[in-house]
Amino acid sequence: MTGTNPDPEPERTTGLEPGGAVPPGETPPAESSMPGAGPRETRNPPKGWAKAPLTAILVLAVVVAAFFLVYALVLIL
Repeated sequence: MTGTNPDPEPERTTGLEPGGAVPPGETPPAESSMPGAGPRETRNPPKGWAKAPLTAILVLAVVVAAFFLVYALVLIL
């Protein structure tokens, strides 16, 4: 892996004492991010509903609605 050192150089950073110490009341320098740190995302899962579960839910809803419709018609007649 190629890259640069993400740590600041103490001799070129303002507000540091010799040796890299931070004087009282001074904000320490921020660390830079490391390129390539962390795992690569190799899998991108699909978003949304799959066709089979969505179809099963719709069929179940139609069956339940038909049951109550037939039940209501039996009570009326």
